[in-house]
Amino acid sequence: MQEHQHRKIAIGSDHAGYRYKELVRELLDRAGLPYQDFGAYSEESTDYPDYALAVSKAVASGQCCCGILICGTGVGMSLVANKVPGIRAAVCNDTYTARVSRLHNDANVLCLAGRVVGVEIMLDVVRTWIATPFSGEERHVRRLQKLKAVEEAYLRAPGVSDEADVLETAQADSCDG
Repeated sequence: MQEHQHRKIAIGSDHAGYRYKELVRELLDRAGLPYQDFGAYSEESTDYPDYALAVSKAVASGQCCCGILICGTGVGMSLVANKVPGIRAAVCNDTYTARVSRLHNDANVLCLAGRVVGVEIMLDVVRTWIATPFSGEERHVRRLQKLKAVEEAYLRAPGVSDEADVLETAQADSCDG
């Protein structure tokens, strides 16, 4: 596991992913990889968007090289993370998906399912994801450029914020609010 050693890895979870986040911290400590823990700090009920946004902002700003987020399914974290410009979050429940998400998609945030995947598989997924570099192949670079163009087009659209602080707006605009 040496691909991301040059800078800190951002990690975060909600209450459902807290125990797994602690195991990821142990794994990173053993590997000598620096990280910043954005919470949660217990199994007390929390809101996943808060942690996904904090980790994603740290990655998008360059404060951290990549991020690892854990909730019950990984889906909630990925939904929030992928709202932040520059983030390419992938839910990975197996090592094949983890490897390909890095090789082909240059995923910079790994989302994990604390209530779906067993401990050993999850740790293998983390090791694989961290150790796998982006391939840099022309076809993958081209596809990422297209992804970035889509993101930039939506950021320029009227009424779309270029700020990652979307939680307040989302709460005000919710369907059941």
